Amino acid sequence: MSIDSFRAAVEQVGLAIDAGGVLVVVLGIIAAVWRVLLRPASPLGRYRQFRQDLGRGILLGLEFLVAADIIRTVAVTPTLESVLVLGLIVIIRTFLSLALQMEVEGRLPWQAQAAAAGPAKANV
Repeated sequence: MSIDSFRAAVEQVGLAIDAGGVLVVVLGIIAAVWRVLLRPASPLGRYRQFRQDLGRGILLGLEFLVAADIIRTVAVTPTLESVLVLGLIVIIRTFLSLALQMEVEGRLPWQAQAAAAGPAKANV
């Protein structure tokens, strides 16, 4: 396998993962709309549940899109410029992911352990 055919194959894999990310976002939108229209209201209320469902779909889709960017940048065009562009894309998407995580769950990802453990009991 030549380097050109390898790069072409990796580019196709990156595009497939990109398409998967877009598909996940679209399916997340459809699932959120389906749930808000056809299911009974959750304890959170319809609007808040819709936003959480929509946010989850977008978060998962962003993970796929970042993975595709990493694959294409590292394997197809490993130049300093492309790595810097990838770094900027990853920073922007990470910020979006953190903002969506805060919106959906009301906490940051690294706060999961403390939130799941419950309040600490004071030793008196």
